[in-house]
Amino acid sequence: MNSAPPAARDRFDRLDALRAVAIVWMAIFHFCYDLNHFRFIRANFYTDPFWTTQRTLIVSLFLFCAGVGQAIAWEQRQPWSRFWRRWLQVAGCALLVSLGSWLMFKQRYISFGVLHAIAVMLVVVRLTAGAGRWLWLAGAVAMALPLLFRHPFFNPRLVNWIGFMTHRPAAEDYVPLFPWIGLMWWGMAAGQEILSRRRGWLTGAVPRGLAPMAVLGRWSLSFYMLHQPVLIGVLMAVVALRGR
Repeated sequence: MNSAPPAARDRFDRLDALRAVAIVWMAIFHFCYDLNHFRFIRANFYTDPFWTTQRTLIVSLFLFCAGVGQAIAWEQRQPWSRFWRRWLQVAGCALLVSLGSWLMFKQRYISFGVLHAIAVMLVVVRLTAGAGRWLWLAGAVAMALPLLFRHPFFNPRLVNWIGFMTHRPAAEDYVPLFPWIGLMWWGMAAGQEILSRRRGWLTGAVPRGLAPMAVLGRWSLSFYMLHQPVLIGVLMAVVALRGR
């Protein structure tokens, strides 16, 4: 049972701005990916370290921020009813991503991408929030396990979301539970430490120029769901106009 005092009046613009950094970076990455898909540029987003490293950093930052956000919700004693309302939004959007990606990529559709992973991780992280500093160890173990154990049993789509597959599945996005939940556990652990020791790191004001980023960060899910349809729609229109 969480016994920390609620802090509902606090604003966390710095965390929102940091989350916005992740989603803006993601949008730029996706725009480059879309340019490659429509053959405006030539790039290998699957093996080129320039792109794969960026993807790893973007997902890591996004999941870490989600973990910090859960630390705030835990401290504020967020009721399960509110948790599940937000969870349904994330899970519903994940299903829409699967459907949209199937229509566009067919066999390479996204069966367990970042939103699917967040939906599962949110439940696990919420249930383990009371572990405190043990979450640091849990995160480290989660990130190490896929390096130590892999088995062909985990290769099919039905179970590859766990993360112990022997090769990356053919999908346009893939964020398995292991090792990625380690980043959200670390975000939860870091958030709890900061809230108890350096609260101002999260509640302090952001520079005026970054205020729009803080607003954008509070609408991250909406931005995530809208940016690709807009980008793809614009590029499809450009392709159609060029073909005239």
